[in-house]
Amino acid sequence: MDPMRHKGAKEKFETEGYLILREAADPRLCDAIREVGEVHLKYGIAPIETEAEYTGSDRREYRETIRRLRQVYDRDILFRRWMEEPSLRPLLAELLKSMPVLVTAHHNSLMSKMPHTSSETRWHRDRRYWHYRDDRLISVWLALGEEREENGVLEFIPGSHREEFPEDSFDERSYFREDFPWNRPWIEKKVRFELQKGDVVLFHCGLLHRAGPNRTEQPKLSLVYTVKAAENEALPGTRSAAYREIPLPPEPGSVTEGEKIG
Repeated sequence: MDPMRHKGAKEKFETEGYLILREAADPRLCDAIREVGEVHLKYGIAPIETEAEYTGSDRREYRETIRRLRQVYDRDILFRRWMEEPSLRPLLAELLKSMPVLVTAHHNSLMSKMPHTSSETRWHRDRRYWHYRDDRLISVWLALGEEREENGVLEFIPGSHREEFPEDSFDERSYFREDFPWNRPWIEKKVRFELQKGDVVLFHCGLLHRAGPNRTEQPKLSLVYTVKAAENEALPGTRSAAYREIPLPPEPGSVTEGEKIG
């Protein structure tokens, strides 16, 4: 990556809380990951999370719909290959100001939005259930196909990762309340960007984001994992500390718009 472009990416991430890397992964790799994921979804290979588990609803269609495949790092070498991809590491190290370390406790998932039976993902921060000493955590989202408003593309509230919101801004499940007047100006700032196969989104663990249901006829699949700064320790006795971590020391090469991996 060009040094000046890298600097601009860092400043944008620090200000807005996210970065979009267009055509960052080879479409052939995306297709291969998707094929493996579709087999695991078809046979419900554990561990999984259903829509019923996520929403708390006992609707039959939610009980039968898989929302995500968990622990994908250990499912197939294709997942590991992407999650350990060397050319992303210099940028991740720059954003984290430290060596990136892959955490397998959180995300580490193939996310699915199934046609008509997927639920809305409400505004939230990923760090709500994570337990680390600081917030140097970044999620890496890989689009395995087209993502747009109709099938539940991600939406973000720029700059929300830097804001200390009042306690009343969140409900009992730590969702950002749309009925709270103080939140409305923030929600009005929301942005969305259509993604194509191979596009990557990096976003901060404190960034508010959401996604709608899938109203199309085709499943939307995405692979997401999270990295932390090496010094950012998980708190003992929490889920964050219960799973292994994989160091990702930076290596030569990086991703820029228009370059491909794989």
